[in-house]
Amino acid sequence: MGKKMRVYEIARKLNTKSSVVIKKLNDMNIEAKSNFSGIEEDVAEKFIEEWNREKREHLKKIKEQKKKKQSKQPEEQKEKTKQKKEENPKPEKKEQKHKDEHKKPRGRFRKEEFIESVTPQKLKGRKKYKKADKTQNEEQEDSNAVNFKEGMTVFEFSNNVGVDFSDVLSKLFQLGIMARKNDVISLDAAKIIAEEYGFEINEENIKKDNVVEELMDIDDNPEDLQERPPIVTVMGHVDHGKTSILDAIKKTNVAQREAGGITQHTAAYSVKINDRYITFLDTPGHEAFTNMRARGAQITDIVVLVVAADDGVMPQTVEAINHAKAAEVPVVVAVNKIDKPNANPDKVKQELANYNIVPEEWGGENIFVNVSAKKKIGIDELLESILLQADVMELKANPNKRAKAIVVEAKLDKNRGAVATVVVKEGTLKQGDAFIVGAHFGKVRALNDDKGKKIKKVGPSFAAEIIGLHGVPEAGDTLIAVKSEQIAKDIAQSRQEELKKAMLNKKGISLENIFEKIEGGEIKELPIILKTDVFGSIEAISSALAKLSTDEVTVNIIHSAVGAITKTDVDLARASDAIIIGFNVRPTQEALKLSKDFNLDIRTYKVIYDIIEDIKKSLSGLLSPEEKEEILGRVEIRDTFKVPKIGIVAGCYVTYGKITRNSLIRILRDGVIIHEGKISSLKRFKDDVNEVQQGYECGVGIEGFNDIKPGDNIEAYEIVKVEREL
Repeated sequence: MGKKMRVYEIARKLNTKSSVVIKKLNDMNIEAKSNFSGIEEDVAEKFIEEWNREKREHLKKIKEQKKKKQSKQPEEQKEKTKQKKEENPKPEKKEQKHKDEHKKPRGRFRKEEFIESVTPQKLKGRKKYKKADKTQNEEQEDSNAVNFKEGMTVFEFSNNVGVDFSDVLSKLFQLGIMARKNDVISLDAAKIIAEEYGFEINEENIKKDNVVEELMDIDDNPEDLQERPPIVTVMGHVDHGKTSILDAIKKTNVAQREAGGITQHTAAYSVKINDRYITFLDTPGHEAFTNMRARGAQITDIVVLVVAADDGVMPQTVEAINHAKAAEVPVVVAVNKIDKPNANPDKVKQELANYNIVPEEWGGENIFVNVSAKKKIGIDELLESILLQADVMELKANPNKRAKAIVVEAKLDKNRGAVATVVVKEGTLKQGDAFIVGAHFGKVRALNDDKGKKIKKVGPSFAAEIIGLHGVPEAGDTLIAVKSEQIAKDIAQSRQEELKKAMLNKKGISLENIFEKIEGGEIKELPIILKTDVFGSIEAISSALAKLSTDEVTVNIIHSAVGAITKTDVDLARASDAIIIGFNVRPTQEALKLSKDFNLDIRTYKVIYDIIEDIKKSLSGLLSPEEKEEILGRVEIRDTFKVPKIGIVAGCYVTYGKITRNSLIRILRDGVIIHEGKISSLKRFKDDVNEVQQGYECGVGIEGFNDIKPGDNIEAYEIVKVEREL
């Protein structure tokens, strides 16, 4: 067999449609069904020669006909037309105009038809330029090249090639690849399909060296480092006075401007105390803190935990402690509302000691300060304690380098576009700097400080509002200043492709993959979030799970509480790569939806032994799939027949669902199971069948059991293995 040429390749050479070529080939008794049909190379060359020969002859005939028409036109007619023009010049002009108006559309339509017939398929739908210059010719020569980026979807690739995505999907199916239009197409598959359409793949790769160079952290010289203000996050239970304390510090009235006096957004601002600064982050509870840490942002230096002296430790207080511990951030406790008659600071200390938050006077590591936000008691002492903690930590940064900042919050303003509040970690961010932030890029058009005043630059540990983004980033995204906006754009495109691939391939942590991660050295600690119905169950399960720790991995319960599994539990699990276990509790609808979005399956139990057994098996790599029974259908036995050498066969009618040849069965008599087994034969009339649907009759032979009677029911079922994921 010699080489073959595709129909669309012939059409491209002849500068015409594939359908025209197919029709012409069929007229010449050459079989061709589609544009992918293969024609022997020698036959194809002869066909092209014949086509060109006929084309030349056709052009010659047209020229000869034009010459004949011109020569036949008599001179008398020319003189008559001249006389008419002289006698009636104006009406003739009008008539001529009308004639031209009628002729123009006809000529235009003929021209469009001609262009349509000679335009190749791949060039249709593209812009047509009147002027043809050298650059255009070069572009036409390179028109066979198709741009391809890593992470490109089938739909994007089909648009680049200029074919319908369904054609690309069928080609992938022929290659043994099952895909949908939004699935990522591999480079190898793209090359094969592009070659079939006569294109070459041109890979668009961002220069990785430049990307690495732009994003690489440069080590600072010790002499370049300067002291920077501490970044403090204020956390605690709702209505314990977080914003009121900050209000007292700022000596402004922030709390009254918030809806209901409760913080509705994240605010970042700096406060000056004796020629030194502290940057505060006031968050709605601890969710923003978790979201930032989930993206790897370690923005907070110190956490101020606000606890009401009259209320004590509450559920959100415990969650805030667990978040701070997971982030390994020092905690300064502000015991608020000490001016109230029922205030009991010692009780707060005792309750916090149960969560390893121990005061320094008790031999612990945490600073406790008694404050009253309303009466301004202990505020100066709290600030001094924060600065003291900062001095111990020796917080330093280099202001003379390119800026690196963390997004605290971002929004889309209808007048200003995308706006982000950032806190600078190192370097100095200046107006006009190009930057990359998450999967977005931009250029600093304007900078506003925490008071809304326009500034030219912002240094380490200070907050600022940035205008000039090309998209809204997420809380916790890292902003890095780069050399130019083009480099930032290239990096953003690269990150968007990586994000697309990561979303398609993302897998949440489960009991099945824990053992693989332990063996691969990916995890040395198994974090668990435990929610139960009563407090006594927490103690029993926690002590049992603690005994499961091995040399390779330690079981660590990072958070435990009584009540339903909530959104905050899922947020914490996502941030800490933890497993959520519920004992006699269920997840809320919001938590369930969020866990599905992030592939974090939640497992609930009713028996403590099952929890211990599952985690023990997962740590040793022995967790097996869960087997579930799935009812296929019910069959009523209407009569029985004795068949020689086989036994009793039941004449049946399928009343519900279906019955299959391989299904397991139960025989029910008066609702009681009298036999469980398998089917030996399943027939319709004389034919063996694989299944019989509802509403049809069939003959069923039961393996090793003949005691069947009319009126009995057969329940068909199968055992389905379901992967057990947490």
